Amino acid sequence: MSVVDINALLRARFSAGAPLQIPPPCLLDMQGEVVEYVESESLRMRFPVLARYQNPIGHMQGGFIVAALDNTLGPFSYLIAPPSATTSLNTQYLRPVTPEVGHIVCTARLVERTRGQLHLAGEVRGPDGKVLALCQAVCQILPERPAR
Repeated sequence: MSVVDINALLRARFSAGAPLQIPPPCLLDMQGEVVEYVESESLRMRFPVLARYQNPIGHMQGGFIVAALDNTLGPFSYLIAPPSATTSLNTQYLRPVTPEVGHIVCTARLVERTRGQLHLAGEVRGPDGKVLALCQAVCQILPERPAR
């Protein structure tokens, strides 16, 4: 599956009464757009590098890079398992994200799924394909809420 409406896929996975806001405001604010979804394998999303994300030296602040990764890992985790919460997100910054980059592409991949956890890997690339940051995340699968 390539470019798809992940919001429609997410809504279809959960009952109409599920307390989920899809898409979440943080994803809308960062203007993320799906590049590619490979079912149960990976999700790639593109995010603009906006001036309001700059740190004092003009690079994209690390927290916004992590937010873009989290805005990719989160939807991916909901596509492959019941809702979960991130318990660990470790990031390594390899290259600065400068304004000239224009946009970044974040990819989320499943490394391992256990009964109660998802182990995910993420990466950030520039338009030239160079890796700018890497991350590893662990998500705790939440217990199902009883229907009301």
